[in-house]
Amino acid sequence: MRQGLDITEVEVATKIRAKYLRALENDEFVMLPGSTYVRSFLRTYAEYLGLDAQLLVEEFRAQHEPGGEGEVHNLAPPARAARPGRERRGPGVGLALGPGTLAVATILLVLVVLAVIGLASGGSDSGKSSSKGGVAKKKEKAGRKKREPRAATPAAPRSLKLKVVPAEETYLCLDDGKGTKLFEGTISTPQSFREKRMRILIGRPSARLYLNGKPVRFDHASADVVSFSFSRSGEVTSLPAGQRPCA
Repeated sequence: MRQGLDITEVEVATKIRAKYLRALENDEFVMLPGSTYVRSFLRTYAEYLGLDAQLLVEEFRAQHEPGGEGEVHNLAPPARAARPGRERRGPGVGLALGPGTLAVATILLVLVVLAVIGLASGGSDSGKSSSKGGVAKKKEKAGRKKREPRAATPAAPRSLKLKVVPAEETYLCLDDGKGTKLFEGTISTPQSFREKRMRILIGRPSARLYLNGKPVRFDHASADVVSFSFSRSGEVTSLPAGQRPCA
């Protein structure tokens, strides 16, 4: 080590494996799983040594990521192509009315006239009875509304419970959704966290996530890192590069 430190002590303090620490010391970044790991390990190691972590990360990006290599790009769903024949008409373009449309309009007009005539002829005879029946129905509906209890709105949980179950040793970073780091390091056993909001970054997609006891579903066969945001209401959102914690 450049400062004469015991690599075993550094490994325990930073939770970064010794072989990755040696790779950082020797600038052998190809030995690490990816750019996300390099930036995270550089930041943690620099803070442990009392160095400027942001300066080291920016120097690594300038020298080893000129084209954004190693970044996980957000794949947005392609926009649907407009179907031919259904282009949106601009203002001022009229719609041509065919013979079929005019025939339908004429039939509807005749039906409306017949309905008005029927109501006018039968209104004088059944006006009183219909008014009494309408009042009785209104009272009946009002009584039903009073008897039916209102459904209680479920209250939002005060905090979220997140459980991470790794299938193999993996890197994990967790913050409170606003940038305050709650945990960063490598894990090989299940870990549980409780917070109102959380953002998570996992280096191995083989890990399993459970939010409030329910599994978080995602593609475990993906070769990319896994990153999600969990809101206070329990909503799960996949995070693109640039919005992930510790990245």
